Formats: sequence, C-alpha cells, structure tokens
Amino acid sequence: MKRAVLLSFLSFSIFLAGAQDTSDIYDPEKEYRATPEKINDLVHTKLDARLDFPNAQLNGKVWITLKPHFYATDSLLLDAKGMEIKTVAISKASKNTPLKYKYDGMQLDIDLDRSYRGGEAYTVYIEYTAKPDEFEGQGSAAISGAKGLYFIDPKGEDPTKPTQVWTQGETEATSVYVPTIDKPNQKTTQEFILTVPAKFVTLSNGKLISHKINNDGTHTHHWKMDQPHAPYLFFLGAGEFSVIKDSYKGKEVSYYVEKEYAGVARKIFGNTPEMLKFFSSITGVEYPWVKYGQMVGRDYVSGAMENTTATLHQESAYQDERELVDGNKWEDVIAHEAFHQWFGDLVTTESWSNLTLNESFANYSEYLWREYKYGKDAADAHHVEDMQGYLMSGSQDKNLVRFHYGDKEEMFDAVSYNKGGRILHMLRNFVGDSAFFKAMNLYLVANKYKAAEAHQLRLAFEEVTGKDLNWFWNQWFFGAGHPVLDINYSYDAGTNLARVAVKQKQTGQTFKLPVKVDVWNAGKKTSYQVWVTDTTSAFYFPSATQPQLVNFDADKVLLAVKTENKSLDEYVFQYKNAGNYLDRKEAVDFAAKKLSDPKGQQLVLDALKDKYAGIRSLAISRLDMRKEATANAASAELEKIARNDPKRMVRAAAIGKLGDTKKESYKDLYMKSLTDSSYSVAGHALNALAKIDTAAAFAQAKKLAAGKTKGELAGAITGIFIKYGDESAAAFIIGSFEDMPLSQEKFEALQPLVGFLVKVRDLPTFKRGIDAIDELHMQIPEQYRGQLTPVIEGMLKSLQKKKLEAGQKELADYIDTKLKKEKGF
Repeated sequence: MKRAVLLSFLSFSIFLAGAQDTSDIYDPEKEYRATPEKINDLVHTKLDARLDFPNAQLNGKVWITLKPHFYATDSLLLDAKGMEIKTVAISKASKNTPLKYKYDGMQLDIDLDRSYRGGEAYTVYIEYTAKPDEFEGQGSAAISGAKGLYFIDPKGEDPTKPTQVWTQGETEATSVYVPTIDKPNQKTTQEFILTVPAKFVTLSNGKLISHKINNDGTHTHHWKMDQPHAPYLFFLGAGEFSVIKDSYKGKEVSYYVEKEYAGVARKIFGNTPEMLKFFSSITGVEYPWVKYGQMVGRDYVSGAMENTTATLHQESAYQDERELVDGNKWEDVIAHEAFHQWFGDLVTTESWSNLTLNESFANYSEYLWREYKYGKDAADAHHVEDMQGYLMSGSQDKNLVRFHYGDKEEMFDAVSYNKGGRILHMLRNFVGDSAFFKAMNLYLVANKYKAAEAHQLRLAFEEVTGKDLNWFWNQWFFGAGHPVLDINYSYDAGTNLARVAVKQKQTGQTFKLPVKVDVWNAGKKTSYQVWVTDTTSAFYFPSATQPQLVNFDADKVLLAVKTENKSLDEYVFQYKNAGNYLDRKEAVDFAAKKLSDPKGQQLVLDALKDKYAGIRSLAISRLDMRKEATANAASAELEKIARNDPKRMVRAAAIGKLGDTKKESYKDLYMKSLTDSSYSVAGHALNALAKIDTAAAFAQAKKLAAGKTKGELAGAITGIFIKYGDESAAAFIIGSFEDMPLSQEKFEALQPLVGFLVKVRDLPTFKRGIDAIDELHMQIPEQYRGQLTPVIEGMLKSLQKKKLEAGQKELADYIDTKLKKEKGF
C-alpha cells in the first residue's frame, strides 16, 4: 500500500496545524494486539461471482477448503460482513449438505457436520449476496473506505466517469465481498470465476485460464492462483480498459488503463519489467508469481495496493505526454507496489502490529530503485523527503512494531512507512551491502508463502552477519522516537586534538548509534567509526592543525534531528568536498541564510551548477532576486539555466526566479517558454510574464486555456483569471478544481476558488463551484473531516456573508443548504 493521499495531507499546513489524530498515540493501557489465533487454516478459495452492476451487488457461490490448524474442531468461524447468506453447506463428492449456522452480520459461526482432526481438509459451500454499499465500515487516512468491493458509476449515470468495479481488501475488507478468515496470517490458493458485461475486461490474481461468452450479454473469466497468499490480497477488477502488454522472462506484464491513456501507458508503467529484474537480482529471489498486472481505478480509496500479481493504482497515476516531460511522478509508487510482491505478498506480516515488515521494505524499495536507475543523489534526496515526512508527523511516541493501538487502521502511518524505510537504510549502512541483501534473501527464502514477525527478520540478519542485533531491534523496531542531537565541534591546538561533543536531547530512550566521522586536513579525509552510547559523549581525533572540516554522520544515514556549530567556511568546504547529497544540501541551506556574506552568496551561486538537478533547484529557490546584489550576481546564470538546463523542472524554477526581477528584458524568454512541452516551464513563464505585462499575460492565459492544461500551467492560468478575469472564466477555474485529485495542490487551490466565487453572480455557475468544494469536503477521510471541516466552513461562511452584503440572497442561501445538510458541514 502506498499512502499517496495521506502523504499529501501530512504536507498540508492546515492539516499539520490542526488535524493531528491523537487516537493512535501509543498508550500502554490499550489492549494488547496479539497475532490472530489460528484454529482453522484456509487452503483454497474458489469463488463464482456474478457482478450485479445496477444494484451494486455481488451474487456469489464460494467453496472454501480448510483444515484445522492443529487441534481437532467441529466448528468454523468466518468473516462475512454485511451479506445476505442463502446457503451454508458441507461439500463432499459434489454434494452439498446443509449445515447449521449463526450469522450476526459480521461473522458466520458454522457447526460442521463432525469433528475434523488437525490437518484434515474439508470444504464448506456458501451461497450469498454481498451488498458493499449497505455496509458501514471505518477506513483510515491511508485507506479511506472499508467496504471491500467498489462499484464506480454502476448505472452509467455520470457522464464524467466510466463504469468500473474494483476491490480493496486491506486491512480486513475482503470479507465484505467473499466469506473468509480475514486475517493477514492466513494463506490460501484461489480461483475467481467472474461474470461481467461482455464489454468489460477483468483482472484478478494469478493466471487467466479460460474465457466463456454467455448468451445474456455477459462473459465469464476464470482466474486461477496456484500459490498461496493472504485474503487481503485478493483482487477483482473490471471495466472498459485498454490492456497494454509487456513481458518479463516470458511472464505477462500488463497495464490496464482507460483508452485515453493507452498511448502513454508504457511511458507511465514501462519501467516495470526492469524493476522486476532489478528486484529479483537484489533479493536473490526470482519474481515469484505467474504474471504482473497493474490497473488504474477511478475513485480509488488509497494511493495504490499490492494485490498479488494485480496491483491497483489511483487515477493520479494517469499523466499525459506534457506531464511526463517533467518526470514520472508515479514511478516511486510503481516501484513500491512491485517490491511488495516480495515483501508483503510472498512473505506477509503475521499481524498488523508488524505491518512495517511489509511497508518499510516497500518504502525503501523507492530508494533502491532510484539509486539503481537515477543515481545516489536522486535516492538520497528521496531519503531526506521521507525522513522529513516522518519528523513532521508528530509520531515520536509510536513504536515501529506496535502491539498496542486503538484500531488496526492506525498502523498505516509515517512510522510504519517513512521511519521504517529510514531504519532499513541505517541497517544497510551498518552491516554493509553484501550482508544486507544476503539477509533479505534469507528472510524471503525461509518464510516464503508464510507470515512473519519482526524477530524473524532479526534472526535472518543475525545468521548472516554473526552479530547480536537485539540492541538495534529493541531501540528501532520495538522502541519509539528518534535522536535529537546537539553536535559541537572544537579544536585544541595544544594537544592537536579535534573534539566532537554529542548531546542527546530527546525525551525517552537514549540511543546507541554507530556513526562514521570524517576528519579533513589538507584536502584529505581520515574516517573513524565511533559509537554514541550515552546522553553526553565526546570523541577526540588526532589532527596536526585545525581541521578544514569534521563531518559527523559522514555517510548521512542517521534518522535524527541534528544541530551543529559549523562555520560558513566549513560548510563551503563541505559542499565542495564531502560529496553526499545531504552534505551539499546542508551547505546550501546554511549559506542561504548568509547571502549578505560574499562566501555564502558564492556557495549558492556555485550550487546553480551542481551535478544534481535537485541541488540546482534548491539553490535557485534560496535566491532572493528582489535584492539588487543577488539579482546582479545570479541573473546571467539563471538565464542560462532557464534556456538550456536539461531538466525542465530546473528550467521552470529559474524562470520563476527571473520573474521576481520584473525585468522587461526577459519577456521574449517568457513568451517563448509559454509553448514549451513542459506544463511547469509554461506555467512559471506565464506567472513571470504577469509580473511585467498583465495584459499580455491575461491574453496568453485565455489562449492557453483553450487547449489542454494541467499542473503548474493550469494553476497559473487559474491564478491570472482569478486576479484579472471576470465571471466568464468560471468554467475553466471550477473545472480545473474539479479535475484535481485529492491532494495538497487541491487544498491550496481552495482559497483562490472561494475568492473567485465572490465575483460570480450566475446561480448555476455558483452552485457548481460550491458543489465542487462540497465534493472535496466529502472526499476527506472521515477521521480527518472533523478537524478540517471548520476551515472549509469558515471560508464558506465568509463567502456567504459577502453574498448577503451584495444582495445576492439566493446564492447565500445555497451555501446554507451545504452548511446544514446532514452529512456535510
């Protein structure tokens, strides 16, 4: 699972300020969350399902083969949520004999025909109707729904949406559409026989083994999964998709996309075969399944989901040619879900408490893929972003492996994902690459087709390295928080010793930290390995003269908040010599605060030519071009970047900074850039043009709005229309807002939209704008809606007041209908 929506929320300032959900803060008084007891084991699940689109229901017949785990039993308890149960029987020799059962709407308690001994297989037959739209379940920030089976525009009434169906089983929602033992420590082989309208294609787990055309306008696909996997990884999806096919070592790799995106499907997903090859190589375990399909579903309730052999992505994966010029924004997600096919699908967490066994590895796979495909700087930049995501989440009181929580959905957070990935990065650095990947292989091989807990990962690493790693697991996997380090450097000329004093200032545990320290003299470094073990530690290193730099955490792997007393001269040296992405980023960030010092300004100017695009963009962002001295020093280089940088995002940033100068001499550059193939370049150029010629910018905005616009360009056009336009721009402004997925970008567009609606007098247009805001509100996961509602409500009440003051009572009254509706504000 990739939590794209949640990650957007974590970076949204209003959410950070006021919507922290404290229900999942670690509380030792909460119930201990034990691994689910196994009384019966799933063996095989055969589902014959007819999808009833008009009623948004599934009519199913399921044969579930089980066996008692160890002790004899004469009963079976299945999860079956919100269903109409019609028949429950024991199935023997093709004959079904009814069984007694009790059903409370959540679980099916079955009396078997006799007692079965441990390991003795039996098959239960159930006929039922699943009614997911009538089931009320609680989702999470990561997974905003819990009804398992989702029909999208099932009656074909919405002209803006295709009719589709897809499933989301994690955490325990598979049992809304098929009876099962809905726990992550169960494993079963599977057959899904799916009958859908003839115009639809289907995707499910395993391999398509037959296709039958029926006489009633439907057809039936039989998918078979011969290898066991967890019930939450069951998947069925159907719709009018184009299926684009690749392959990996003779296995089908397919991309299910709407017809509009068939031409760019390979540009979005086309690295998948290379990912499977790379991940097979580093794990030492060949891609274990028969095929790998990926589908993009409308209105999907999460970022993406790693259903075995059949990943589902939200529609944010869709990008057109011009968006892809700036880079594939969904590539990290694609890698994340692909790596789950090993970590999560082949070996599965045995309980939600151990969720990080799935998610930390999937999170870290994003680093591994970037490192392999795009270089260490790109990987390290992602590492820093994810570390900041955790540090900003306010999750320092949560253990990584959590046996106490309010609800299982709370485990899908920045600790299980971001922190878990950073911990693996530190572990890799500590044991070395060879041992790290060999231990990964041992863990996968020893536990394949099984469920595991964090200690089994520890034992694999201990077996490979020969080290006792309890100290590492205890503080990072079973402990909470992170180091907050005050690092003080000094030099004693009398003793020729460089001193590093480290103070741990965090509350809670004192961390044991293996750290590399580089001491630089005469342009050469000497590396030392030290251990920080106490609240206050001091280390001494021989140095004939004052070192040019002492670099604590020289490999830049620590998950920590660090404060250091380095000088500008030391940061200048660090930028030029230390080499790692974070070394250079730290130096640029420090120098940006010293732009009045020629050395600080020169460091940032040097960074404009950095080898890595991310550092070039960072340096650009740190320039204040409103200051004449900075503008004089940087303008020539920025113009070169704006015209020639190989990375469109860097060119866009440079154009944006040149715009701050408000110099007419750049107008030709802006006009030319408006037709660039990159939305980002064109969008920044339009905003820059508006700062020197508002009439020209408005004219160009109207011209550009007639074509296809997204991202930065759509935002720039919207901003100009709101500021300089009139009600005639409403269709573009509201339409652009409607088209945005739930994201930080959409929240940032909310205030300007409300501001524009002040100008709108036409009732249907005004209603459309208010409906778009209401739709955004309803898209917010329920557990956060309560905190964000007052923010949106406040904006609407302010708008309502202005409409009343303007004598536009009918418009004000329409806002009132939204404020008062039962499930709204």
